[in-house]
Amino acid sequence: MPRFALKIEYDGRPFAGWQAQADQPSVQQAVETALGRLDPAYAAGARIAAAGRTDAGVHASGQVAHADLARAWDPFRLAEALNFHLKPAPVAVLAAAPVPADFHARFSAVERRYLFRLVARRAPLTHARGQVWQVLNPLDTAAMRQAAAHLVGRHDFTTFRSSLCQAQSPVKSLDEITIEDLPVPHGREYRFSLRARSFLHNQVRSIVGTLERVGAGSWPPERVALALAARDRAACGPVCPPQGLYLTGVGYPADPFSA
Repeated sequence: MPRFALKIEYDGRPFAGWQAQADQPSVQQAVETALGRLDPAYAAGARIAAAGRTDAGVHASGQVAHADLARAWDPFRLAEALNFHLKPAPVAVLAAAPVPADFHARFSAVERRYLFRLVARRAPLTHARGQVWQVLNPLDTAAMRQAAAHLVGRHDFTTFRSSLCQAQSPVKSLDEITIEDLPVPHGREYRFSLRARSFLHNQVRSIVGTLERVGAGSWPPERVALALAARDRAACGPVCPPQGLYLTGVGYPADPFSA
């Protein structure tokens, strides 16, 4: 059976997350339902696998999943057909590509990239409502960058790990954190970009929520290093809400979409 990789974009607001659930809408279910219009196996309940199981309310601009189909589709026509059947759900297949039978969207990945968008302004948001986290007062970008530097590298991230996390080890290598400070009408937008091979459950939201406390002046930057060393969930800052988080890309040894 030909295997295809799918690059998927979605607005996470209407969904209970990526993973299919019996009683709540999910992104996985939306894509599998669309596949079921094209392939009898998915109409009968076959499953797809994804690079990241994003939580409720989390968005994606570069999620990757793979699906085994009964026939060899032209990749362009496959993406077009899936997008037709995905309507009106806020989910789009950006690209489809044939991949080797041993390609796995999750286990073949060597890098995942996340973006968190935070807007600071007094007036309520209109256009970006539900797509960013809003705070009222501007943040100290230099202090947040100083604090973030303590987290780059290989560490035990127990402090920044959800108590529900199922990963075998809290030790992860965080390859990069960058923080952009951009003007928006009557405010500022802060964009936190994080890159690693893999992340713990709620790790990104825990890190950004902690860095916001530094930017707001409630924590000195050095306290982040102490929190990391504590290896204690109680030492973490508040976990920020999901609506500002985006899975922006997944890296593989060979990019399946490069053609």
